[in-house]
Amino acid sequence: MYNIMSPKAEEFINHEEILETLDEAKKNSKNRELQEQILEKGEKMEGLNHREAAVLLLSELDDIRKAYRELAIRIKKKYYGNRVVLFAPLYLSNYCVNGCVYCPYHHKNKHIDRVKLTQDEIRDEVIALQDLGHKRLALELGEDPVNNPIEYVLDSIKTIYSIKHKNGSIRRVNVNIAATTVENYRKLKEAEIGTYILFQETYHKEHYEELHPTGPKSNWAYHTEAMDRAMDGGIDDVGLGVLYGLNNYQYDFVGQLMHAEHLEAFKGVGPHTISVPRIRPADDIDPDEFENGVPDEIFEDIIALIRIAVPYTGMIISTRESQSMREKALELGISQISGGSKTSVGGYNEDKEEDNSAQFDTNDTRTLDEVIHWLLDLGYLPSFCTACYRAGRTGETFMKEVKSFHIADFCQPNAIMTLQEYLSDYAMPDTKEVGEEKIKQFLSQVERDDLRTKATEYVGRIRQGERDFRF
Repeated sequence: MYNIMSPKAEEFINHEEILETLDEAKKNSKNRELQEQILEKGEKMEGLNHREAAVLLLSELDDIRKAYRELAIRIKKKYYGNRVVLFAPLYLSNYCVNGCVYCPYHHKNKHIDRVKLTQDEIRDEVIALQDLGHKRLALELGEDPVNNPIEYVLDSIKTIYSIKHKNGSIRRVNVNIAATTVENYRKLKEAEIGTYILFQETYHKEHYEELHPTGPKSNWAYHTEAMDRAMDGGIDDVGLGVLYGLNNYQYDFVGQLMHAEHLEAFKGVGPHTISVPRIRPADDIDPDEFENGVPDEIFEDIIALIRIAVPYTGMIISTRESQSMREKALELGISQISGGSKTSVGGYNEDKEEDNSAQFDTNDTRTLDEVIHWLLDLGYLPSFCTACYRAGRTGETFMKEVKSFHIADFCQPNAIMTLQEYLSDYAMPDTKEVGEEKIKQFLSQVERDDLRTKATEYVGRIRQGERDFRF
């Protein structure tokens, strides 16, 4: 039976509830009155539940679909303005004991080079990332209790935070590691991670078990309940995600929203981020072998409706997607993107010969500077901000600020200052020229007089060589 307040995965991600939700949505696919009522509720920018969002996803009315896309654009602007947060993944190890059929890291794959970075090699990677201009990383590694124990992750985080190279520093490390224990989550919290990220891959239990035939990840309930344990361990910022294309997208869309609803109801804090990756080619993996591929137009609908249903959450899209898709996704709801990404272990160190260790092929292969220039040209404010994590504005505190729209008071000037750091230290001449002109415009958009005056002062001081100002 469906129970949003249950600690059991089978109850808060209830199979029968998802089927009933989709059945009702199909029955109402042409119900204009109901769909207009749902849109009217969405206009309040306070979210939709999974049943309401499913009705819009399955709508057969073209004007309704156009209307909810336009609503998503308005909600994105209201909550996140023109800011786009940038990050990079850092792959530490591709040793893995799981048998996931969609991932080249699966333990039976003999084609891929198995690589694990030493702390000295991590230092080289971090310096290379700092020299690009990155300030926040997402740690990635396979599940292997022998090669990748929690102690290795903790040592790596300590190494990353310790490195100060020229004007560079990594100010926040987000972590994407396998489902683990409350004790280990507590250790990650003590290591001062930012967001704990874990993709569900698919919420369909039977299909999940087929996709994960062996290894600890095959335990659907343990994996699905990981975010509850992370919060029990003190981590109040968590990030959800499914891998679209593995399973029927309608089912996973509903499951993803149910998971967000469960966290907010049961733990008091909804997801800090929701990611929307689609399956990509990789060594030993052919996406065409999976029959649930999601076309671009439907993918755009999914992004728009997640933005409407969970308006407060940060939404992430990676370099799995093309430049054109990322541009459309930014308009519809995405607020965070990766840039200049490498998905191989040790991929950022140019002195190291590229090995066969990538998790997936990137689609957007542009450099970080090219991505920054592109965002500026589109009118976005590229941000490397980590101020909320470091000021303690996380979890419930962060959500209150976001839902009241007060977070923008801090986000806009903080983003501007981190952009100025990038322009002063790392930008190519043409990007710097464009960015410096845009800074004037962005500063004029800071609504509070006191913050605008102070931010203008700090921007000037950054140009003179000072660093790391934040509100």
